[in-house]
Amino acid sequence: MRVKIVNCSENPCPSYATVGSAGMDIYSNNSVPIELKPMDRALISTGLFIELPVGYEAQLRPRSGLALKNGITLLNSPATIDSDYRGEINVLIINLGKENFIIEKGIRIAQMVIARYEKIDWEVGEKLGESERGIGGFGHTGI
Repeated sequence: MRVKIVNCSENPCPSYATVGSAGMDIYSNNSVPIELKPMDRALISTGLFIELPVGYEAQLRPRSGLALKNGITLLNSPATIDSDYRGEINVLIINLGKENFIIEKGIRIAQMVIARYEKIDWEVGEKLGESERGIGGFGHTGI
């Protein structure tokens, strides 16, 4: 599938690191370094604009290495970019680590997964069908 992208940054377009990768790395496009103290958050520019087909979304997810080594994650993970959104893709990052973290221009800050989704229509009723699990919620099936 081909997707139109406008890249207003000096960074490469999102790409897959390996043949088996589900996510594509995306890069920061800030003009100056941004320091995130512990528990600080910032909206980071990517310089990317995309045009997804109807029935698809882009999901932004944390990079596992940044999360493990620095406590850096995405505050609204996974973030959803709808097929009709035409604005710049920005990444909402939070520092859950114990040390300050510097977001330099051009670092890999997140990964993007393109996913197909289904639309539904609600069938309003008075009762749901039975299931093996029933109403069992948090922790019901074990630890």
